[in-house]
Amino acid sequence: MGIRFILMVNKQGQTRLAQYYEYLTLEERRTLEGEIVRKCLARNEQQCSFVEHRTYKIVYRRYASLFFLVGVDNEENELAILEFIHLLVETMDRHFGNVCELDIMFHLEKAHFMLEEMVMNGCIVETSKNNILAPIQLMDKAS
Repeated sequence: MGIRFILMVNKQGQTRLAQYYEYLTLEERRTLEGEIVRKCLARNEQQCSFVEHRTYKIVYRRYASLFFLVGVDNEENELAILEFIHLLVETMDRHFGNVCELDIMFHLEKAHFMLEEMVMNGCIVETSKNNILAPIQLMDKAS
C-alpha cells in the first residue's frame, strides 16, 4: 500500500493533523501517535530522518514549529517520502503563505483536502501543486 498514516505535530508533541490509510481503533491510534512522537521529538538534528517502529518505517521532517511524520511500509523509498513531505509543505506554503501551526489549526479542512488530493488509499496520486490547489481555490471563490 505504501503510506499508512500522515501526522503533523507541534514541538510539544500535540497532534495537529492525523490522516490514516489503514484501520486502527482510536486507542491504537493514540498509543501509536504517542510512541512515534516521543521517539521522533527526542532525536536531534544530526540524526537521520528515518526511524523504524513496530512494522512501520517513520519518515519525518521538521519545518519551523511543525513536525511532519509519515508512516510507510518497510519497502517504501525514504527519499521519495521526504520529497513528498517537502511537496506537501510547499503546497501549503503556496496556499497559506508560509504555513504555520495556526494555519493548520484554523483551516484543518483545507489541510485535509490537500492531503486527499495528493494521497489516495496510501498511494501518492498527484504531485502538481496547481492541480492540488485548483479545487480549493474554486471553493474559496464560491464562498
